[in-house]
Amino acid sequence: MKLILLLLVFFLSAQAYAQDDNASQSGADHHEGHGQKGGEHGGGHGHGGEGHGDGHEHEGGMHGGGHGGGMHGGGHGHHKLDETRLKQFFEPLPESIIDEKKNAALIKLGKKLYTDPRLSINDKISCNSCHGLGNFGVDNEPTSPGHEGKRGGRNSPTTMNAALHIDQFWDGRAGTVEEQALGPILNPVEMGMPNAAAVVKKLKVIDEYNTLFAEAFSDERNPLKYKNIGVAIGAFERTLLTPSRFDDFLKGDKDALNESEKRGLKKFVNMGCVNCHNGVVIGGNSYKKIGLVVPYETSDLGRYEVTGLETDKHVFKVPSLRNIAKTGPYFHDGSVETLDEAIKLMAKHQLGRDHVGHGMVRDIKAFLGSLTAKDAE
Repeated sequence: MKLILLLLVFFLSAQAYAQDDNASQSGADHHEGHGQKGGEHGGGHGHGGEGHGDGHEHEGGMHGGGHGGGMHGGGHGHHKLDETRLKQFFEPLPESIIDEKKNAALIKLGKKLYTDPRLSINDKISCNSCHGLGNFGVDNEPTSPGHEGKRGGRNSPTTMNAALHIDQFWDGRAGTVEEQALGPILNPVEMGMPNAAAVVKKLKVIDEYNTLFAEAFSDERNPLKYKNIGVAIGAFERTLLTPSRFDDFLKGDKDALNESEKRGLKKFVNMGCVNCHNGVVIGGNSYKKIGLVVPYETSDLGRYEVTGLETDKHVFKVPSLRNIAKTGPYFHDGSVETLDEAIKLMAKHQLGRDHVGHGMVRDIKAFLGSLTAKDAE
């Protein structure tokens, strides 16, 4: 019943967009320069996509109308999106998804492991090397270099808000962040450790880790085991939530978004972007074929490599759009350098809109900027 209601709402949205599109393109140019929050990438180390090495251990960037003015009053507010309609598509980030006080020892251990290059074969690569905590959980590379500098075929993803995704990796082969965290350590191109036993042996000669594991897993006789490395890193990653001004807007703060961002939100909904990018992380909760309407050239078979189903060829997990203005380059292969180009290509290949005007791109980009973590703006 919920699916039928969502499809009905989407159909009505598309109808409204078709009627409003012409007015949208001409009107938007009157609002040049409002609300462009954040550039395409963001500097330094971090990333926006999937896997180093053979491309099987990471995940990433973006895949997946009309000048209407403000949505809650203010601006040129016709064709408003009311709160009820928005709640059909979006929900704000929760305050927390892990009891940080109860799990303080586990989270402390997880952060230590996340940032420790000693988990790699040559003591040079950590989780943080590719998923920089100071750079929105990414490294802004098309694909990330492993311990020998070799690169894989998929863009590495942000770890921010990743624990709220339906699955992990572009192809969804890991169900949780705890499971995902163990993959890159043993990947021969990424961190390069030969096996789980070698990782445990390496950590056991470090006194600090013996103490930290004993504190974090106080009910276990032999706490320093490979599985618990993933448990600890996953616990830490569950703290990596990035509330934005859009969350404040969803909670009722009508002034949290400026007029350009509100127009962009309206266009984002009416054009149909929300058919894939919805929910608490605005994506991350479904799988879609890239090139759903207009074929997209890629040799990557996507989820087919996991399921073996013909229908899963070139199907990938829809990425979250939170912090998307900072986590380029985009798409599963990191081949799209700017957010502007990503918006145009998604409109073409996923929605069948071959010509998207400058005003449309500008306003949607402005809205996407409002999804950047508040403490980073």
